Parts: sequence; C-alpha cells; structure tokens
Amino acid sequence: MSDYYQILGVPRDASTDQIKKAYRKLARELHPDVAGEGMQTEDRFKDVSRAYEVLSNPEKRQAYDMGADPSAPGGGMGGGFGFQDIFETFFGAAQSAGQRGPIPRARRGQDALLRLDIDLAEAAFGAHRELQVDTAVLCPTCEGSCCRPGSSPRTCDVCGGRGSVQRVARSFLGQVMTSAPCAACHGFGTVIPEPCTECAGEGRVRSRRTLSVDVPAGVDTGTRIKLTGQGEVGPAGGPAGDVYLEVRERNHETFVRRGDDLHCTLEVPMTAAALGTVLELDTLDGMQEIDLRPGTQPGQVITLKGLGVGHLHTGGRGDLDVHIEVQVPAPEDEEQVELLRRLAELRGEQRPEGRLSAVHPGVFAKLRDKLSGR
Repeated sequence: MSDYYQILGVPRDASTDQIKKAYRKLARELHPDVAGEGMQTEDRFKDVSRAYEVLSNPEKRQAYDMGADPSAPGGGMGGGFGFQDIFETFFGAAQSAGQRGPIPRARRGQDALLRLDIDLAEAAFGAHRELQVDTAVLCPTCEGSCCRPGSSPRTCDVCGGRGSVQRVARSFLGQVMTSAPCAACHGFGTVIPEPCTECAGEGRVRSRRTLSVDVPAGVDTGTRIKLTGQGEVGPAGGPAGDVYLEVRERNHETFVRRGDDLHCTLEVPMTAAALGTVLELDTLDGMQEIDLRPGTQPGQVITLKGLGVGHLHTGGRGDLDVHIEVQVPAPEDEEQVELLRRLAELRGEQRPEGRLSAVHPGVFAKLRDKLSGR
C-alpha cells in the first residue's frame, strides 16, 4: 500500500488545509503545461490525486490510518475531491481575474508612517506643525491620465479590452479552456501609445510638499495621528493613501510626565522648610507661587491643580505635583555650630533617639533617581 502522506509530502498529523495546500502545489507542478507530457508525469499525478482523495476525506483517512486502502482502483473523485478543487488548482487566480474583466489602471497610493518629535509643552497644550515630506503627487502634465497631452489610452488589440486572453490547455481531463492576464496590456485592457514624458506613463511624479497637522493636547509617545488622504497619490492618479504620524515626546529637563500629571523636585533649605516661606516655580504656565508651610517635611508633595498635561479628547488637564527635598547643611563655622546646639537644647534634642520604620520607596524617591540618572 502506498504511503499517501509521503506522496503529498505532509506529516501524518497534517491538517485538512495543509493536505489541500500540498495537493494544489503538486498538481500545478505536474500539470502537462508545466512538467510536459510523459507517462511518468501522468502516473505521478494519478498517485497525488489518489492520495488527496483518501486523505481529504475524514472517513477514508481514518480507514487508511488503520491499515486499509479505501481508494478506488485508478483513483476517483469521491470524498473531499471534486471539480471545484481541480478548477481552482489549475485556473483559480487567472480564471477569476478573467471573469472580473480588465484591471483598473488607477490604484490607491500607499500609506506612510512618519515620526513626529514634540516638546512637553506641545504635548500639554497642543500645537500646529508643518512638515516637509517627499512623496508622489499627481502629474501636473497629464493629470493622472498617463498619456502625452492630446493623446489617450487605446484598447488593446490582443485581448480586445478584456484584460485577459484565453487558450486551450491539455490536462488529464482533456482539453480545457484557460484564462490568463494579457501580456500586451498587462491585464489593463488598454495600452498607452504615447506615455507622458514627465511621469513616464505613471500618472504621478515625486515632489516635496508641506503637510499641516494640528497636534491635539494630551498626545504621548506612541500616539498616532492619522492624516486621511495625505499620503502618496496612487498610480494613474489613483486615490491618495493616508499618513500616520507617530509621536515621540522629548524628555524635559525639569518635569517628568506620568500619564497627564507632571512631577518635579523642589530643593529648599532646612530653615525655609522649618520656618515656612513662599517660593516661585517656573512651570509650563509661567511662574507660580509655592506656599511652604512651617514644618514642611522632606518628601512632602504640594499639588498644583490643573497645571499638568491636557486630557486627550476629553478636555481639562492633569496636575503638577511638586516633591519637596529638604537640604540639610553642614555647619561651616563655630557660630553655626553653636546656633545648632542652642536649637537642639531648646527642642530637647541633645541626645535624640532614632525611630525605626520600614523603608518604602515612594514616588519622590523614584522621581529623584530618574532625574539624577540613577
């Protein structure tokens, strides 16, 4: 008994789609128009057909796997094998193309993906940008007709405008009419007798043009902005494709973005934190006053509402969180030492007792490490 799996070149656990794909490939290779005539080719094709007849039918395949050979002598058309399989195997793509008629010469242009680098302020408030791009535009001379001015496409003399030609092919079924794209007009049904000299018959030329884009507030790295119909013009003046702008936000020297909120670290002297004061902070919205209450602690967060990044599509803005870092100075002379000792006496801290607590790396510590590059 023949090894049908080996004949088709598939494993024993092959799926139905794998078996069908393998059969179609071998059937095309063994077709008389490809492999030529000969008894060896014909016999080989019969073996392939018989193997497919059995393995494509679940019941016959199960019987074959159990040691039986359910194929009929000389091969058959039962099970999962039929005229449609043969038709698709030999003539599928070409015949379908012939039935559809000539191929349209005008086709849609390709889409383009470009990178757009923006600053934090542009992401926060939105911006208007203009980009210079090299792309395909409509040919100004022929305006997409592909022909020299004053001329026009001519119906193909070979296929008569159908875009395909028919011919008789011999197969194991006998003579069969097949259809294939016309080689003279490449399936278009028309030829260009006098191509446009500026675009060489393409209907489009390369040119530099300016794209205007409104960047909405709230975009972030990875956000894509679609410019519909702003891509390259298709062949023969076909519809233009789209342009996708992928946003990349540059790092800011002061602020770190987390979603639509901004974070920064503000270093203040120990005395200012203890006594309280009013400081100025340069934000994206200009100078803002920071009110430090007496006894401000290291790591304390002061939130400035609505001074973050705009919310994409929904309006409003995130917040600005200011993380306080208190600078503890080392005394520089005896006078400062004496003042600190006096302060310790007044507070009863000459011999302070430390308090142990678990270490929890908060947002401030993470931001400080990020800003310092650690």
